[in-house]
Amino acid sequence: MNPDDPRVRRTRARLKVAVLDLAASKDLGAITMSEVAQRAEVNRATVYQHYPDIDAIVTDAMHDTVADVARAAALCPLDAPRDTAPEPLTDLFTGLAAHSRLHRRMLGASGSALFATRMRERLTEELARSFRAGRRPIGFGDVPVDLHAAYLAGALIGVIAHWLTTDPPAPADEIALAFWRLFLGGQS
Repeated sequence: MNPDDPRVRRTRARLKVAVLDLAASKDLGAITMSEVAQRAEVNRATVYQHYPDIDAIVTDAMHDTVADVARAAALCPLDAPRDTAPEPLTDLFTGLAAHSRLHRRMLGASGSALFATRMRERLTEELARSFRAGRRPIGFGDVPVDLHAAYLAGALIGVIAHWLTTDPPAPADEIALAFWRLFLGGQS
């Protein structure tokens, strides 16, 4: 199957929309391939031609969210003051809040472990790339770049998951500022 074929792209897009629609209203573990096929208006065998399981569809569907998280983390200016969260970070949390129900399901206890793992791995890669390009906070030269990136990626994913699964979640700008302060640690 050629992933560049317009028919393949259209079918995958329909499957991703279908699984995200379902995930917004029910636990991932309860979603079946048959339901995805029905929602996408395709044959169940077609779903299996494109994806081996629900986790694979969800992971592909959430790729944009993962990219947004990685992009926001990499774009944060390191010289932003401690009392003002950088705009990319605030934008990130605002975007997550707009789809909080879906993200809560994805990162909550009944969510997709594969999604959370891929999100952390992608974020680690982006942060490490940014650090190697000279955008690393000062004072961490004695810590390996990949370890530093993994630490921050795990922390950000953990904060996002905690924030989205609290009821009610704090406002996006407040959590962005709290994370920024954690990120900066003792720096001023």
